[in-house]
Amino acid sequence: MPSTSGNPTSGSTIETHRYRAVAESFGVDPAAYDRWRPRYPRDLIERIRTTSPGPEVLDVGIGTGIVARQLRDSGARVTGVEPDARMAGFARAEGFVVEEATIEHWESDGRLFDALVSGQTWHWVEPVSGAAKAKQVLRPGGRVAVFWNAGDAPEEINEAFADAFARAVPDWPTPTDCTPPPASVWYNAMVDRTAEGFRSVGGFGEAERWQDSWDQSYTRDEYLALLPTQGMLTRASAEQTAAVLEAVGRAIDRLGGTFDMHYVTTTMATVRTTG
Repeated sequence: MPSTSGNPTSGSTIETHRYRAVAESFGVDPAAYDRWRPRYPRDLIERIRTTSPGPEVLDVGIGTGIVARQLRDSGARVTGVEPDARMAGFARAEGFVVEEATIEHWESDGRLFDALVSGQTWHWVEPVSGAAKAKQVLRPGGRVAVFWNAGDAPEEINEAFADAFARAVPDWPTPTDCTPPPASVWYNAMVDRTAEGFRSVGGFGEAERWQDSWDQSYTRDEYLALLPTQGMLTRASAEQTAAVLEAVGRAIDRLGGTFDMHYVTTTMATVRTTG
């Protein structure tokens, strides 16, 4: 799957948190985002709940509430922080308390939480400032779980996307003249960058890397519905998006109209200590 970061070469060298226009563009169609974005492994949600000291969870970048609903179904009480008013409104309609801010500028007003989670969003957070806020709002023993779904489509589909995107969207804010690494490689770099941010502020245990693997089948129409929710297309015009989708659709047709996507959900996990 094309990276939501717009990353050209290396997740460890690009400061994605600086691309605020991209970070806050996903609310262009909240319903489509909520409908087509993949969910997270049940085992991961259960692991977060069973290793947290209580039910109070802060969801950073709650978006439409995808992670929050899974956590609520497991018994958690979720409060969301979300900078995009459109996404925040969707999550509120799902029954969540959502406060509009970036996590770096959000004020907790003395509230403490048992867990802080972030699904598919922490690369938009300045890593040291984000970790410092987590340190402030987690009670001792509080769980941190920052995670990403990384899925790589077949090479034929990725090549069709890259070629069409470079032609259709030449003014994308990061270079597109080279082939991105597999999504799993990029998000692993994000885990490393996130862990370093938490190490730098102190007050947390050793960072762990959790991984959950799973597969999902896509039809042509399903994948073409998913793609516009990705960060590389949320700011594109209708004409630009149509050109990319046409090329990707032809590639899927050549594969028989369906394909399997292998996902790896990679998590940076740590625990708030008393230091």
